[in-house]
Amino acid sequence: MAKVDSAEQMANTMSTNKTIAPEARGLLLSEYQGVLATQSRVLPGYPFGSVTPYCLDQNGQPIILISSLAQHTRNIDKDPKVSLTLTESNVDDAQTGARLTWVGDAHKVEGDDAEAVAERYYRFFPHSKGYHKTHSFAFYRIEAVRARYIGGFGRIHWVSKDDISGENPFFGDVEAGMVNHMNEDHQDALVKYCIQNGVEVPEGVQPLMAGIDSEGIHLLIERRLVRIAFETPVTTPGEARQALVAMARAA
Repeated sequence: MAKVDSAEQMANTMSTNKTIAPEARGLLLSEYQGVLATQSRVLPGYPFGSVTPYCLDQNGQPIILISSLAQHTRNIDKDPKVSLTLTESNVDDAQTGARLTWVGDAHKVEGDDAEAVAERYYRFFPHSKGYHKTHSFAFYRIEAVRARYIGGFGRIHWVSKDDISGENPFFGDVEAGMVNHMNEDHQDALVKYCIQNGVEVPEGVQPLMAGIDSEGIHLLIERRLVRIAFETPVTTPGEARQALVAMARAA
């Protein structure tokens, strides 16, 4: 009987994860900084927390830019096991907002995708461009093991890495081309997206597209990043164009 109960519990958990995972992924996509917890070298056995911005790579894994002089980087170099905790912005009570703890292993970004990762990160955080040259900064990828999502009272779930991660079909040159095209030729549409979604734009400031994926776009307004989701996912540049045109017409 115990085995049956265990099987039923596992099935229920998997079903719940399929329901919860889109919410968890939505939070991951719409927040841009979190608390990075590393294993302290100075105080063995104790966690060490620090705040760090992030964006996602082609497989939906967080990318962070950290200095070799920082304590958290030295901790990672000794033990790559980390977590990144995100909290929902703009809520009156942090206890009622959504939270996500991304648990994984942090490794320096190297290889063929290093340049594309850097280009995407700098579109999201242009003020940080050149950090790795002047202050010995490097990009690290936090490869997921599992995630813990809290979506409100009683809605607490572990989410598998496969359910929360997602490939960006536009990552790299395709995304860069789409972003540049929107920023150079369709600035009026970017303003319309903000108006349509109640995003405040200071007078004299032009929103810029920072990124696009199958589920929405990221806009940069001065140093503030905002997420605007598509009504339905897109998988090709043509579908993305249709979605962007429809959004502009609806504004």
